Formats: sequence, structure tokens, C-alpha cells
Amino acid sequence: MTRLHLFDLDGTLLHRSAAPVEISRQLGLDHEIAELERDFVTRRIDSRIYAQRVHGLWTGLTEIHVAAAFEAAPWLRRIQDTWAEIRDRGEYCAVISLSPSFFVERLTAWGAHAAYGSLFPQVPFAEPVDPAGILTPAAKVEIADGLCARFGLTRADCVAYGDSLSDADLFGSVPISVAVNADQHVAALATHSYTGQDLWDAYELVRHAR
Repeated sequence: MTRLHLFDLDGTLLHRSAAPVEISRQLGLDHEIAELERDFVTRRIDSRIYAQRVHGLWTGLTEIHVAAAFEAAPWLRRIQDTWAEIRDRGEYCAVISLSPSFFVERLTAWGAHAAYGSLFPQVPFAEPVDPAGILTPAAKVEIADGLCARFGLTRADCVAYGDSLSDADLFGSVPISVAVNADQHVAALATHSYTGQDLWDAYELVRHAR
């Protein structure tokens, strides 16, 4: 049997950062995004309100900013090597993130079989964000189920990697999970826990596990 490896983005593939933070940095909005991040982490706002507010911040956003944010982001080391190994083993890897899909989907060029994020209008924005297209933690499980159907697998064949409470639903739905640079609460939900800046080392914890 093969497996499906499901990766979170913010705080997981990105070390101590998030796609909206990196994008906002390109626009000189470090203070503004820090406030939004605090409100989201403390659950004062949900992912849909967060998306609407960050959409309002990014009025001057262009594809050049997005590309620069992706290039400068603090990625974990050996992401592409890890995904190449997964592919070579006949397994699958996908990214599911609450961050904007126009950032997340760039990871298919690094070897992810699929990459899902919240749906924002095309950059530069000429339309408001539709709350119905913004992902929630529960949506991660729904997307995982869809990927399982696509690849002929079940939840029992999945491994999840994440760092925050937005990954808790997914961790609870699969048999193997890896907390990556997570706090103690999230680490307690996971099968394995990794602290560091190299995805391969996190993957090694479950490379041969079944």
C-alpha cells in the first residue's frame, strides 16, 4: 500500500512564519500583519475574517510581490528532496493551507502532487474576497478525503504534518501525524514531534512507519 503525506504550510514548511506575513513584508505592512496574526492565533477572529482583513491590507499587491515573498520566505531545508523521495517511493504528497492559494499553489513546482489554499481574487485585486472560498481547519479534513478518493487511498493511509491548532482536526482524522516546530499542546496531539529546520529530518520520523 502507498501513502499520502499531507503538509501544512504556515509554521510547518515555513519556519516561524506564514505566507501572509511574508507577503505583507514585501508591502511594508509588518506591523499590520503582526496584529492580525495575534488576533487569529488567540482566536479573536476566524480564518474568514482574517482573510477579509488581509485582503483589505493588500490593495497594492502584485504578482511581483508574491514572487518575491515566495523567494525570500524562510523555508525549511530539503523540502524538494523530501518530496522527490516520497514520489520515488510511489507515495503522494500534498499541501493544505489556510493561506492564499495563489501562494500555496506555487509548491506544485517543487514536487507536491497537489496544493490547496484559500481562494482569493486574482492579483492585483479587483474584487472582494468571497468568504465561502476561505478554508477552515475542518476543510483540511474534507480536502484530505478528496485527495484520498483521487489517489485510491483512505484516511488510514495518510500522514499529516502541522504545527498549530488549525491542524488539530486533521491530526485527529489520520493514524500518523508529525508536529513540526509546534507548541506543547499541538505536539501532544501528534504521533511524533520534530523541532528543527530540515523537512527531511521530520519525514525520517515516519519514513518507514505504518
